[in-house]
Amino acid sequence: MDNYEIFNLGDVTLQSGVTLPSAFLAYKTYGKLNETKDNVVIYPTAFGDQHVNNEWLIGDGMALDPRKYFIIVPNLIGNGLSSSPSNTPAPFEKANFPHVTIYDNVQLQYRLVTEKFGIQKIALVVGWSMGGLQSFQWAASYPDMVDRIASFCGNAKTWPHTYVVLDGMKAALKASVGSESTKINQLTAKDMRAVGRVYAGWGLSQTFYKEELYREMGFEELEDFAVGVWENSFMSMDPHNVLAMLWTGQHADISANAAYNGAFDEALKSIKAVTYIMPGSTDLFCTAENNEYEANLVPNAEYHPIKSVWGHFAGRGINRTDNKFIDENLKRLLGLRKSR
Repeated sequence: MDNYEIFNLGDVTLQSGVTLPSAFLAYKTYGKLNETKDNVVIYPTAFGDQHVNNEWLIGDGMALDPRKYFIIVPNLIGNGLSSSPSNTPAPFEKANFPHVTIYDNVQLQYRLVTEKFGIQKIALVVGWSMGGLQSFQWAASYPDMVDRIASFCGNAKTWPHTYVVLDGMKAALKASVGSESTKINQLTAKDMRAVGRVYAGWGLSQTFYKEELYREMGFEELEDFAVGVWENSFMSMDPHNVLAMLWTGQHADISANAAYNGAFDEALKSIKAVTYIMPGSTDLFCTAENNEYEANLVPNAEYHPIKSVWGHFAGRGINRTDNKFIDENLKRLLGLRKSR
């Protein structure tokens, strides 16, 4: 596996009140921290992703240039590298892993940033999908610390329709054991096949399939694409990790904490960071409509839709045109100053 580092958090009390013993964050850094410690970019991972999946947006001459910025990519709790059902001993192994929120993730990332590196100012928090949701959470939880955020194909909470889609993925997985709670620990990677098939209809747009754009990815037939991308990518994931991340995704809301008590609009209005919101114009999963609602409430937000038929995957680093759009917007954002 690609080299990365571990930050040991000790025993962590989660939002649920459960204490996760010997918790840890896996992370990778790119570039060097400058003397003033103000060249920091945090780039959290999305559902099912690990730090290597973020590397398409990091490179010399790009907005996230490691010659200029110190880029920290923390892995989501539950993704198999940070504390997860697959690497946690009893009594929290497999389906017994406690519920972890986006708020929990950001609290732990804050500890990494401040305790490990002594950082007090963040130039940018950026992310795709659930990584974008974490960027919103950073800005809502630490409004004076974060100068800029950018979310592409990621909402500030899981809206009801997205909840239903995630529920369908969960149901497909649990159906393998007849949805019997006593048999959940018997799930294997093979049981993930159906989950991939469910998600295939949501990750990309109707136009993508109609125009057979999977051919651009080297697949001649739709069935080959369904197996080669959707089944194989999901079957490489641990099913218990996926269930943990699905729970995190379903209950994501930047206002679901003591600071805002569920007042979602107020949480958005509290964000001081210069904010770029970049939905995929055909995203069926994290819709542009919901992002537009959010952008209208964030005081310093700019709304820049990615005009793409790649749906949610306009932000996945696959399509060169979409990648260029995101990178150019990040360059523009990094050139802006936060108004005091």
